[in-house]
Amino acid sequence: MTEPRRSRGGERPPLREKPQQIADELRRLIVRGDLAEGESLGREPDLVDRFGVSRPSLREALRILEAEGLISVERGVLGGVIAHQPSERMTARTAALVLQARNVPLADVYNARGTIEPVAARLVAGARSRGSSAAELRRLSAEQLEVIDDPEAFGRANSRFHARLVELAGNQTLSIIAEMLNEHGDRRAGHARATREERHRPDAARLLSTGRPPPAAADQKHRARLRILTIGLRGSS
Repeated sequence: MTEPRRSRGGERPPLREKPQQIADELRRLIVRGDLAEGESLGREPDLVDRFGVSRPSLREALRILEAEGLISVERGVLGGVIAHQPSERMTARTAALVLQARNVPLADVYNARGTIEPVAARLVAGARSRGSSAAELRRLSAEQLEVIDDPEAFGRANSRFHARLVELAGNQTLSIIAEMLNEHGDRRAGHARATREERHRPDAARLLSTGRPPPAAADQKHRARLRILTIGLRGSS
């Protein structure tokens, strides 16, 4: 097991508990790609021998990694500890649980999404594939309108639109943040509020395609968003 690094003052940091040390080492192997998706780390007795620890310490380490979605433990004769690469979905769910535990209101989520989506739209608008992206956003917007009276279906369509808008920007960091916000907010959104906002999604698609805002936005909030998008389009032309 790796030696703990010394601090800048030359002192060793406090030793972590054995389960945490084991979890740290296995986590590094998985994140670095030394352990591929689905690769077996071995069975429990093998890992006890490998790390020279007690079975309870090993099991605690495995519980830590399992909670992080980095391993799964399969029982039975052919079972063992299986490695999993970190996924955006698991990250989004974990972050959404933190927001939920802190009672973060949906208004907070909408404000955050309203901050990152104009940035994503500018990136999309500056790409060569702007036309096809706008066509895809129009299709996703139309899908929302088709199910606007079904809150469950509308929530799913709404999530697809927001996720795809950011995904088209090609920035992985923005995509992970957007997925986290969608996980927490979209499927719990009030139907009335979502309905009012989604009526303007075709405006965003039109703006990405033509570089011109529609003749009239419904309210100041949407006018402000469209102005931001227009600036991004002008900068990319």
